[in-house]
Amino acid sequence: MNTYFWLMYAILAARYIIVAGGAFLLFYIFFPSKFSRLKIQSLFPKRKDYMREVGYSFLTFFAFATIAIILSSSAVRPYTKIYTDLSEYSWWYFGLSIVLALLIHDTYFYWTHRLMHHPRLFKWFHLTHHRSVNPSPWAAFSFSPLEALVEGGIIFVIVLLIPMHTYAILAFLLFMTVYNVYGHLGYEIYPRWLVHSRLGKWLNTSTNHNMHHKYFKGNYGLYLRVWDELMKTTHPNYDKTLNRLVNQPEEQPEKSAKV
Repeated sequence: MNTYFWLMYAILAARYIIVAGGAFLLFYIFFPSKFSRLKIQSLFPKRKDYMREVGYSFLTFFAFATIAIILSSSAVRPYTKIYTDLSEYSWWYFGLSIVLALLIHDTYFYWTHRLMHHPRLFKWFHLTHHRSVNPSPWAAFSFSPLEALVEGGIIFVIVLLIPMHTYAILAFLLFMTVYNVYGHLGYEIYPRWLVHSRLGKWLNTSTNHNMHHKYFKGNYGLYLRVWDELMKTTHPNYDKTLNRLVNQPEEQPEKSAKV
């Protein structure tokens, strides 16, 4: 393994520690009582759950770093649409490319996610991630090696379909990490006004993905709920559960995390 591999691994690990670790400290260590009314499932994961999630996440980064090596290799890079000269495309396209990448990823995630739930594939691909029935922020990248390859494969799809600057790729990956951690946060932090807005109706929420982990069925989306609505895979109790969380009064009885 060369220096570039370990550099990529270190960047992936550092990003995970900062984003997931920051969320964990805020919601599970320092202020669980302050945010208790926003807790989606009343119980907290156990220490062994956190350890499993972190362990598999650091294993996942081996797959992600390997994908980065392949993508940058002379055998693959020339066939991609990655560019490095900012003047090659306009700044508005720079921003648009990030949005397009997110839309492509959302579609890719929904259908690969549903596929991994097929009985013949679930055990080999997706069971590891679903061992977090009540996920914490650390579960964001807790994948089996096979699922890690599927999840990381999105970058090939994106750069083969649309031109993307290297900085736009980094911005996309950062947003993906933040949203993935939010999806596994275990708390619903979207404000009431956003949830009930025209945009909020289509945004995926932490509640949505938490229910997927709890019930193992439905709510397959990542950033948006468009595919779930089109394919009628939204859990029937989703709206009721989300409204209970975002519409309740400010003060609720305190809960304590067990770490």
